[in-house]
Amino acid sequence: MDPRGKVALITGGARIGAAVAEALARCGSHVALTYRSSRRSAEETAERARALGVRATAIRADLSVARGAAEAVEAVRSALGGPDILVTMASAYEKTPFGALDERSWRAGLDVDLGSAFHLARAAAPLMKARGGGRIVTFADWLPASGRPRYRGFLPYYVAKAGIVGLTESLALELAPEILVNAIAPGPILKPPGMSARTDRAVRRVTPLGRWGGAEEIARAVMFLVETEFVTGECLRVDGGRHLR
Repeated sequence: MDPRGKVALITGGARIGAAVAEALARCGSHVALTYRSSRRSAEETAERARALGVRATAIRADLSVARGAAEAVEAVRSALGGPDILVTMASAYEKTPFGALDERSWRAGLDVDLGSAFHLARAAAPLMKARGGGRIVTFADWLPASGRPRYRGFLPYYVAKAGIVGLTESLALELAPEILVNAIAPGPILKPPGMSARTDRAVRRVTPLGRWGGAEEIARAVMFLVETEFVTGECLRVDGGRHLR
């Protein structure tokens, strides 16, 4: 797909989402960014996109419920048209010991990390097909993509991200040939705030490429999956080879 003149909906306008939005804007795509609480970040990203000569908007949305996702898609259609491209990056990454897990924390993880992608795809797919086709890019994680739970305390997150892989494959089959659906499974991309120097060194040591990837690497992967014409149902690990160790 040629991204020029297309409309992209990106769930998240900060950090990695900002890099993805700017990459799409540089290629001529109009961009819409959703946010739940980080309005300032989303608005700043939208402003940078406008400076690149495209239209952009920021939309407040609760994507953990079907109604919120449908309203977000409709807001994009009303403001910009489309969407032709959907990038689902909404995520809840919270450590909860197994003994402290309850129904609320279980549902919260699945609703944000897995449910939001499904609800958005279901709302956007008919509009994409009506416009001749589209691209959906979901976000998994390098651990479930590699079939190896590694860190305790992230059970809902791991299950949801493993579900993203299955959702991506199923959507690719259901929506072909008009819509291509693929997933990205990030590894060590951005160093978390407050990470100790010791932990930083440990992460670099077990990553074959020896560094953090940076948000730009995810943006490049998204652009590949937007522009490809013959890749669908794939989960692309962007982890510097982390899964090899």
